[in-house]
Amino acid sequence: MTDQPIERISVLGGGAWGTALAQVTAGIGRRVTLWALEPEVCAAINERHENPAFLPGIALSPAIRATADLSAAVEADLILAVTPAQHMRAVLRRIAPQLPAGRPVMLCAKGVEQGTLALMTDVLAAEAPQAAAAVLSGPGFAKDVARGLPTATTIACADAALAQRLVTAVGAATFRPYVTDDLVGAEIGGAVKNVLAIACGIAEGRGLGEGARAALITRGFAELIRLGRALGARAETLNGLCGLGDLVLTCVSRSSRNTSLGAALGEGRRLADILGARRSIAEGVASAPAVVALAARHGVELPICEAVDAILADRISIDEAIKALLARPFKAENA
Repeated sequence: MTDQPIERISVLGGGAWGTALAQVTAGIGRRVTLWALEPEVCAAINERHENPAFLPGIALSPAIRATADLSAAVEADLILAVTPAQHMRAVLRRIAPQLPAGRPVMLCAKGVEQGTLALMTDVLAAEAPQAAAAVLSGPGFAKDVARGLPTATTIACADAALAQRLVTAVGAATFRPYVTDDLVGAEIGGAVKNVLAIACGIAEGRGLGEGARAALITRGFAELIRLGRALGARAETLNGLCGLGDLVLTCVSRSSRNTSLGAALGEGRRLADILGARRSIAEGVASAPAVVALAARHGVELPICEAVDAILADRISIDEAIKALLARPFKAENA
């Protein structure tokens, strides 16, 4: 692995989070290329220095160069893969032939792949095994990061030397990465919290009160811990930024796409109508069945996540799901 400084960064994904990461890295002097699927997004970034489709109201650095040519975007010292989790495999498969051995790919999507039940690091290992894997995960809304508001996050990487290079490459005064070598912990925290955020949104939309939200966060965190440990994650990782920190932020604000989607469901709107009115993706919708299936594979019970999955799949009504959760037997909190 070379210790050459990382100067050229390619961000794969022109949504809100990809645009925010491009903004941060361009702001600290990196040469940033942003790949977006939509030509109109590329045109807006290059010509007007804005992304009104996904991150409206924020002036972007003129140093960000957007392109719809994926092959051109891969020429970089570091790849930030920010495409949605369910599309990550297809994008990594396309760029794999261009990735030299040891090229760092930082996975920034939070989810579990449907069907395979693979984490994003598993997907990268299958499609581009020559790449050096890292994960970026933690609490942060794209609009806040893009505006330069203080944010702390986690970079997970098995190679300690590479991890420090990545911190130097993307860290800024207001974007503070902390390092771990627990990639599974970083990934599972981000995936499960999106499902739990939908549950918290449903409770808000149903008017169940702040106590219900606190209970869902706390008991949901217990579910996250159980699954994480079953997959080999460390407790200290799950108790940190990319576990508890991300869960709390996502569950307490309608700025979260998953929480706002859950709130709309709780208010009585149909899932198809909610999704049809959005351009952005709420990862928890696709991850819910995969998270539940992954837990079942490992013999882990996730009653809140299971309820969310059943609601999204229209196997049960919201009121029936709430009644079932409240009817669960009393037990010791840490049982």
